[in-house]
Amino acid sequence: MALEAAAEVRGWQEAIGYGVSALAAMAAGDVEAAVDASEAAWQHMRVQPQTAALQRTFIAEVALAGGDLAAARRWADDAVSTTTGWYSAMALTTRARVAIAQGEPEQAEHDAHDALARAAEVEAYLFIPDILEFLGILAVDAGNHREAARLFGAAHGIRQRMGAVRFKIWDAGYEASVAALRDAMGEKDFESAWTEGAALSTEEAIAYVQRGRGERKRPTSGWASLTPTERDVVRLAAEGLGNKDIATRLFVSPPTSPTSTQNSA
Repeated sequence: MALEAAAEVRGWQEAIGYGVSALAAMAAGDVEAAVDASEAAWQHMRVQPQTAALQRTFIAEVALAGGDLAAARRWADDAVSTTTGWYSAMALTTRARVAIAQGEPEQAEHDAHDALARAAEVEAYLFIPDILEFLGILAVDAGNHREAARLFGAAHGIRQRMGAVRFKIWDAGYEASVAALRDAMGEKDFESAWTEGAALSTEEAIAYVQRGRGERKRPTSGWASLTPTERDVVRLAAEGLGNKDIATRLFVSPPTSPTSTQNSA
């Protein structure tokens, strides 16, 4: 209906209609229809610099779904270099997906963490489950099984709370990684770690991933000098939790002496 209405005025309105058609096709798992709609969208949209920047991300995903990794990477690189705000989070998320497909785990991890930081900054939470799943897939490949299961569980929990679903076009790769992880861990350990991750709120899941990552660019004293993990310890201690319970909540080893948490707090 939107395309029919846009045909009367033409221009970028048609581009948006075709762009949404491409997304719908990807959600349904129809690669051929997604490619056709994406190409039509670009023909109408490329004369509009701002909207064209967004379309580059969609084209990269469609190219990836169609198996053209070189084109997908080229479009993803262009999207990352021409977007800001939540558009940038989307572009980085897409390039992380492309890097995984290209067998470049370091690039994928870097982009996934950048995408997570950008999405958290602007509260673009719709991207968070995909990002967590990328990091989970990378953790599986690196042999970090418990972390991977937590990340998959956290992504699932966030999707459930938002009422969001993964595009059907990406289901096969995700399901293969989860199945391999379940086999490697065993059902009991897998379910335990998955449940831990699923219990995290969106903000807690973001903090879990970001914990200990990046340079320390904080003051040397005072509340602002504490890492996210240290602030979490203080918050949980203020709620009356003991060392063992704090360690359980934060997925870390408990302190070796009862004074260590008190001193750090």
